Amino acid sequence: MARILAVDDDMAILEMVEVILGKDGHFVTKACGMHEIDMGKLNAYDLILLDIMMPETDGFALCSKIRRLVDCPVLFLTAKTEESSLVKGLALGADDYICKPFGVMELRARISAHLRRERREHSVKMAVGGVCFHLSSKQAVIDDKEIPLTRAEYEICEFLARNRGQVFSKEQILEKVFGFDSESNDSTITTHIKNIRMKFSGFNCMPIKTVWGIGYKWEE
Repeated sequence: MARILAVDDDMAILEMVEVILGKDGHFVTKACGMHEIDMGKLNAYDLILLDIMMPETDGFALCSKIRRLVDCPVLFLTAKTEESSLVKGLALGADDYICKPFGVMELRARISAHLRRERREHSVKMAVGGVCFHLSSKQAVIDDKEIPLTRAEYEICEFLARNRGQVFSKEQILEKVFGFDSESNDSTITTHIKNIRMKFSGFNCMPIKTVWGIGYKWEE
């Protein structure tokens, strides 16, 4: 099952997409335009479908905004098949096109293919907001620039990011990241968080939030 955002000014198409993909167990959130999208919750989706020809903000402009915030597959639903449109969309960060009118089997197959590929890639990579974690090399990257984290700092960030939105005390972070046998103490976590924030501030990013009296969380 995947969480899919479908954006199109034609409600009939949105309802058809919901029915088709619902048969594969996917949950579809429908939006008739940018004004109906909660940009702060885009990371909740595993795949995004965008119509190109929409009033107000078209699919190209919306794709450009979305791609800066998420790393999931973005596919255009479009009746436009001109080569220039395809090139422009891909340059803005789209992963693929599904041309209208589309068949049921084609839509299901294309969505399934992109979700399978995304799951394979996420076995070695995890994107949370604007931060991309390269899990095998233990690197955190923003806009293709590596954040100079120490190994301990990286582990804290990855742990909190994997559990984004959840609040953890310093004791819990110490146990989960460094284990029961660690010789570190709570003040070590405080120092690590301070250093992490300083490094992220250089990228105009501050994902770790303090929940006073409780601990820390990775902001969704």
